Amino acid sequence: MIRTGEQYRESIRDGRAVYVNGEKVRDVPTHPMFRPLVDIRARIYDMAHDPAHAEVMTLTQDGQVNAVGNALPYTQDDWWAKRRATDEVLNTVGGIVTRVGDETVGEMWSLHDGADVLAEIDPQFARNIERHIQEVLRGDPFHVSANTDPKGDRSKAPQDQDPDMLLHVVKESDAGIVVRGAKYETAAAYANQAFTKPTIANWGSESMSDYAVGFICDLGSPGLKFICRTGFAGRAPAEDYPLANKFDEVDTIVIFDNVLIPWENVLFYRHTRAATFIRATLHRYSAFAFVQRNLKLADMMIGAALFNARQTGLEKQQAVQEKLSQLAVYREGINAHLTASIALGERSPSGLMMPNQSLLYTGRVLACSQLHEMMHIARELCGGQICVTPDAASFSHPETAPWMEKYYSINDDWVAEDRRKLLAFARDMLNSDYAGHRLTFQLFAQAPPFAHLAAVYRNFDWDGPLAFVKDAAGLSDRVLGGRTLTPDDSGVTKWSDPKTRNAAE
Repeated sequence: MIRTGEQYRESIRDGRAVYVNGEKVRDVPTHPMFRPLVDIRARIYDMAHDPAHAEVMTLTQDGQVNAVGNALPYTQDDWWAKRRATDEVLNTVGGIVTRVGDETVGEMWSLHDGADVLAEIDPQFARNIERHIQEVLRGDPFHVSANTDPKGDRSKAPQDQDPDMLLHVVKESDAGIVVRGAKYETAAAYANQAFTKPTIANWGSESMSDYAVGFICDLGSPGLKFICRTGFAGRAPAEDYPLANKFDEVDTIVIFDNVLIPWENVLFYRHTRAATFIRATLHRYSAFAFVQRNLKLADMMIGAALFNARQTGLEKQQAVQEKLSQLAVYREGINAHLTASIALGERSPSGLMMPNQSLLYTGRVLACSQLHEMMHIARELCGGQICVTPDAASFSHPETAPWMEKYYSINDDWVAEDRRKLLAFARDMLNSDYAGHRLTFQLFAQAPPFAHLAAVYRNFDWDGPLAFVKDAAGLSDRVLGGRTLTPDDSGVTKWSDPKTRNAAE
C-alpha cells in the first residue's frame, strides 16, 4: 500500500553516511539542506491519502491502492492520468521538483521491454526486473536514477586508468556481486533505492565486461557514502529567494566502496548488449515526465513576465506583446509534443503504451535547446529591477520601509509588498545561482544535448520523406538500393520488408 510521508521520513533514517558542506549529517530529514525536499516528497506521499488529491494521485489494482506514477502504462488514458498526477503535484507544492519518482521509475520499464535481452544472459535477470517493477508499485519506495560516473580521462579505456572511474564489479559470490566506483545521483541522499546502470561511455570493448552492469541499489546498503554539493536552501532569506529555499534538489556523488548487490537485485551483468540496449531506450518513458517539467517552467516564466508587464502598463506595447508571444509559442510547442505523443502513442515490444517516440524526443530537444533563450526573453520582460531590487529586510526596516513603499507601490492593485514578492520570484527563477543550476540541470539531467539528438535520429521515421522525394523527383528504385517503400494499412510509409529495413537501419 502507499506509504505516508512520515513512513518515508523514517525509511531514510537508516544510518547512511551523508556529507554536505564539510559535515557529516546526523539526521537527513531535519537537516536544513535536505529538509525542504524531504518535506515535499513526504507531502507527495500524503497527497495520496488526502481526499482532496487521492482520486488524481492513486489507482486501485488487484484490491490495492497504488501511486499513479508507479503504474505501468498500457493505454493512452494511463498517460493522461500520469500527466494529471504530475500537474497536481507541481500545482500543489507551487514549483518544480523533478527527481521525485514519477520520472525516474519509467527507466525500469525500458528493461521490462528488453526482457528477451536479459533472458539471453540469465532468465533470472528477466524475472528480477519484473519483480522489482511490482515491488515499486506495491511498496512505493522513493526511486531515483544513477547514471553518470566520474569517467576520468575519456581518451582512455576504463581498464587503462584507475578502474574505479567507472562503476564495475570486483567480485562475485553466492550472495551477489560486489561493486566499486561512484555515481552522480540527484536526490540519492534522501531516496530509498536507485536504478544503477552504465553511463554513456566506453564500458569496455569485451562482450563480457565488468563495467556492463545494471542493478537496483538499496541506498541504505553498507559501504555507500553520499557526498553532496552544498544546497541553496538557507544561503539567503526565503523572502528573497523563494524557489532556491524550497525546490533545490540536492545532487550527490555516491561512493560505492565494495558494496554488495544481492543477486535478486542484479538486472544484467557482463553483457554489453544489455548495456547498449538500456542506454538506447532508457528515456522512452521517463522523458515524458521530464519534458512536462519544462512546460511548467514555461508557465512560470510567462506568468512572471506578464505580471511585470501588466503592472507597469507595458502590456499594450507591440514589442512586449511580441516577446510574450515568443514565450507562448515555446510553451505551446512543448504542450503540442506532449499531447501528440499520447494521442499517437505506440506499442512497445512488451505491449506497454509508449508515448510516440519521435514526437517525445523532438519535444525534449525543443524544450531543452530553447530554454536559455526563453529565460533571456523573460528577463527582458521582467526588466532590470529583478537584479537591482533591495532585499526584503529593506522593505521592513523602519528607516527604509517608507522609501520602499513610495518607489515600489504602483497603484492600489500593486502595492510595494506584492511587487517585491514578484521581483524576488522572477530573480530567483531567472538570475540566481538556483536559476543557473536549473538551466544546466534541464540541459544535462537526462543526457547531454548530443544524446538528445541521437535519440531523435534513432526514432524519427525517415521513410516518409524518402518516399515523397523519390516519387516527386521521379527517381528510380535504385536510389533505395533495390528496396521499396509502400504505405501500410494506416497510410504510414514503411520499408516493404521489415527485415530489410532493419538491416538498412
